[in-house]
Amino acid sequence: MPEQVELWDVYTKHRERTDRVWRRGMPPNQDDCHLVVHVCLFNRQGEMLIQQRTSDKENWPNGWDVTVAGNALSGETSRQAAMRELEEEIGFAIDMTNMRPHLTFHSDGVFDDIYLIETEVDIHALTLQPSEVQAVRWADEQTIFALMELGHFIPYKRAMLSLLFAMRHRYGSFRQVDQGGQVNVESVSVD
Repeated sequence: MPEQVELWDVYTKHRERTDRVWRRGMPPNQDDCHLVVHVCLFNRQGEMLIQQRTSDKENWPNGWDVTVAGNALSGETSRQAAMRELEEEIGFAIDMTNMRPHLTFHSDGVFDDIYLIETEVDIHALTLQPSEVQAVRWADEQTIFALMELGHFIPYKRAMLSLLFAMRHRYGSFRQVDQGGQVNVESVSVD
């Protein structure tokens, strides 16, 4: 059976959706963008669920990555794409209806929405997509950095990964401080 063609909605550099679509593998027009999502699941111990890519992936074969990542398909919002990627790649279903991205990074041709979710996941109950994911495991920030040093983790910027760990509990760029001036980190979890 032939592989299905992946189509993405085209956005302007100001994140306004156009009426055009972009076919995966085709070069973009200048200033055209599309949506990408990354979802990072964290447990209560502060570890991120990471996935190991399959050996036949074109980019970073056998490399470890954040929980899931992918492109929003034509007609999808980033939230819908995030839910789909979680279910497709690791067999984890979660209602993200009231969630919004914690961060959005903009690079050439991409708006990358990043969702950070604290929840408990039994990794032995997950169903991995054989064409995408060969393994999953929990890892703390230092373990991920060690994997990066060995060339076994996708080479994200270290500061970006640290930011994901720091922001996993809440939205915004400010620490929550109580009236006495003490930092108060509230854990918001999704079960």
